[in-house]
Amino acid sequence: MLSTEHSNDIEFWSDVYGGRSISVFNHHGRWLVYLDHILQQAVFATSEDAIAWLTLRIDQGVPARLH
Repeated sequence: MLSTEHSNDIEFWSDVYGGRSISVFNHHGRWLVYLDHILQQAVFATSEDAIAWLTLRIDQGVPARLH
């Protein structure tokens, strides 16, 4: 089940949402996002913001993009 509650010591988190793989990775205090195992060109201040962005893109039917 998708949960956006995280402790401050988590560096990586992944799940499946809408049948698609999503993950977030804390890289030096900035959260990178992966959609379908593809790094997206977006960086976030919090894991919650990163997950919200990923789920919105899936809800909108946006494909993962290679960068």
